[in-house]
Amino acid sequence: MLPAAAVFHFPWEVNSGAVQEGESVRVFGRLVCYQPEQSRATLSAQHASKEHHVAVHTLFVEPFHSIIGAQYLVLGEIENAEGVGVMVRARVLNCVDGVNIALLQKAINEQRSFFGERECKQGDAALPAHAT
Repeated sequence: MLPAAAVFHFPWEVNSGAVQEGESVRVFGRLVCYQPEQSRATLSAQHASKEHHVAVHTLFVEPFHSIIGAQYLVLGEIENAEGVGVMVRARVLNCVDGVNIALLQKAINEQRSFFGERECKQGDAALPAHAT
């Protein structure tokens, strides 16, 4: 059986406990730090006048050409790392510099809305009609 498709999460959701360990996620952010000797990168994103950081374990995607300040998209699994906290173990790490982040956030929200509506409709169809 295939694992569930990775769901987009905003960087501020990753550290808030909205995702569980082992869950597949997609997350984006600006690369602010890369430590190749520790196979660790840090992505950052602004939300509500606060900067949020996401730790990324990069062992499976190395070597990669890191560009500090560029936007990256990560596909991976959530894990709890000692001394770091929540970390994304990257399976894919792509530079997406030039992407309109506001438009990406809007697309993620639209996708969530669509999936939410679809689940409601499927849930309603699964309920049996009551005879009165």
